[in-house]
Amino acid sequence: MAWVLVATALAVVCAPALGQISPGPMSAPHQSLEGATKCTTCHTLAVGAPRFKCLGCHGEIAARLRANRGFHARVVKIRSNEGSREQCVKCHTEHFGRQFYIIKWKTSAEEFDHREAGYTLQGKHARLACNRCHKPANISPEDRKLIRTRDPNRTYLGVSPACKTCHDDVHRGQFTAECSTCHINFDAWKPVAGFDHGKARFLLTGLHQRVACAHCHKAAPGADTLDAKPTIQFRGIAFSSCRDCHKDPHNGAFPGACESCHTTDGWKRVRMSSTFDHSKTPFPLAGKHSRVECFECHRSVNFKEPVAHERCADCHRKDPHRGQFQNQDCASCHNEQDFKPSLFDLSRHQKSTYPLEGKHTAVECAKCHTPAGAETQYRIAHGVCADCHRDAHGGQFASRADGGKCESCHNEHGFKPSSYTMREHRQTRFALEGGHAATVCSDCHKPDAGTFPAPPARFRFPDLDCTGCHADPHTGPSSVATKVTGNKADCKSCHTTRSWKQTSPFDHDRTGFTLSGAHRAVACSACHKVEGLGVARVVFAGAPRVCAGCHRDIHGGQFSRARAEEPRSSAAPSKAEARRGALRENTPAAGAADCQACHGLLAWKPTQFDHETNARFSLAGAHREVACSKCHVEREEIRGESVVIYSRTPSTCAACHADKQTAGLRGQVIATRYAGNRRLTLY
Repeated sequence: MAWVLVATALAVVCAPALGQISPGPMSAPHQSLEGATKCTTCHTLAVGAPRFKCLGCHGEIAARLRANRGFHARVVKIRSNEGSREQCVKCHTEHFGRQFYIIKWKTSAEEFDHREAGYTLQGKHARLACNRCHKPANISPEDRKLIRTRDPNRTYLGVSPACKTCHDDVHRGQFTAECSTCHINFDAWKPVAGFDHGKARFLLTGLHQRVACAHCHKAAPGADTLDAKPTIQFRGIAFSSCRDCHKDPHNGAFPGACESCHTTDGWKRVRMSSTFDHSKTPFPLAGKHSRVECFECHRSVNFKEPVAHERCADCHRKDPHRGQFQNQDCASCHNEQDFKPSLFDLSRHQKSTYPLEGKHTAVECAKCHTPAGAETQYRIAHGVCADCHRDAHGGQFASRADGGKCESCHNEHGFKPSSYTMREHRQTRFALEGGHAATVCSDCHKPDAGTFPAPPARFRFPDLDCTGCHADPHTGPSSVATKVTGNKADCKSCHTTRSWKQTSPFDHDRTGFTLSGAHRAVACSACHKVEGLGVARVVFAGAPRVCAGCHRDIHGGQFSRARAEEPRSSAAPSKAEARRGALRENTPAAGAADCQACHGLLAWKPTQFDHETNARFSLAGAHREVACSKCHVEREEIRGESVVIYSRTPSTCAACHADKQTAGLRGQVIATRYAGNRRLTLY
């Protein structure tokens, strides 16, 4: 009793200081540990940092820390059991009163990251409420002994991540491996993507691979079929013989194994060639018949039942020719090797009502006997070409006396070239002559341009004039048709059919410009120029009639009216202007330049210039024999061209002739004189 008295004495002595020893009231879960005599239940009395005994009571947490699993093992740094105890108070604090909730827990699945518990929620698991898994029924008995809370609904401990914790074993122990071996995802229980039937004792081949599992794996014998989830049998299924699953359709007619005739590729794919000799029957299989499935002829599974086979129609009941060959045996055109090509060859076709000739012999049957398939016509019209061929000319010859028969121009040896010759063409309204006779037919007979789709080539022309085929290069304001003929262009007035450039004699006097002298030998194109780009237009009407219209002025305008009448400036003339003024003063006053005043139509040289009448210097005596270029030597560059200046030629003797006394001084300058504004150097 002495220890009781000591304890009572300590309690009495320490009663006034109780509030100083305890930091505050304990929380409701720990209120039984409150009191000065119970401090050592949780605290270790020692000098220095405080020590705690949390794991001494909470063995379920200690076990998880030792196993390094669960939420606490991930958030607490484990160095030792003692170290882990020190860290409990970092999250779970005490002495804050009865209503203080010492567990700081995220109460919803949205707030709590389940990966912190060491188990990631995937697929459908991520959408489940917490209490679907964390419930007393799922707490293991071992963990239940360690959990101190009286209400198991208030704890999340003790739930194993194994599938059987929450899910019933629907296979009733037929598989000992983990569920994840076959059910590899959490999105759906089916399909069983992880199961490989190739590792089972019965390998799936052929059509078995497409059979649903439930066709073979059904409720186990003795299972209650009324149960919502009967046990499906996966082990112990008989499969040594096909008859374990399949009913014998032959009713014992073939005592051998099914594999002797059938394969898993298909029930109707029978391996008869190696097991059954059909040649011993009344109907040996030849050609394509040997590859026909048995059930194509044997309509029932009773193969001993007689099958009619005397005529092709016994099996091939549908007539592909729709009665076109009544009472005629198929073997006359076909055999067992193939339905196509037909045995009806060219030699037999020649005995028909339409023998094949020319290119018709190489035409495929389907080109004439159309359409193909069941609608193929073999008895067809063939009286005229139009029965098979489309009129390529668009009915242009329908008005002929023969109705436009193709045989008039074509035959079976080829549509081109046509058999229509030059001789026949001469009988038409347009006989081919000259260059037309050498022209390719398609140059004239072609579709009208600018039309899509292109129409047939034209063979009927309402207009047979030249302009019906040839573009008129003379059209426009200066048209020959309006200026020469006064009516529609008549190409024949100048051209012949022999050649376009070989023109017939043309009376140029009708144009108002008579060709005289050298003009008669000039080519037409020298005066009648080609204008425009692309389609050229030759100008005939409106061609120039004056010399300057065709000939270049080599005198630089010395004799033109424009130079003679050029207005003078009131300002003092420059040296160049003074020289041009001299040209104007010495220009003949005959008005505009008239080339014929000096030149004739026979030739440009010699000139007809009358020096006595039109110049200030008379050519008398020996001067008449002197060439013009001996006196008219001065040149000036006008518009980039060196031009002989006639108006400034000196008229004094000394300007051209040297003094006899200096005749012996050759090559030396003896005098410099001026004639007007011209400098003369004497040698």
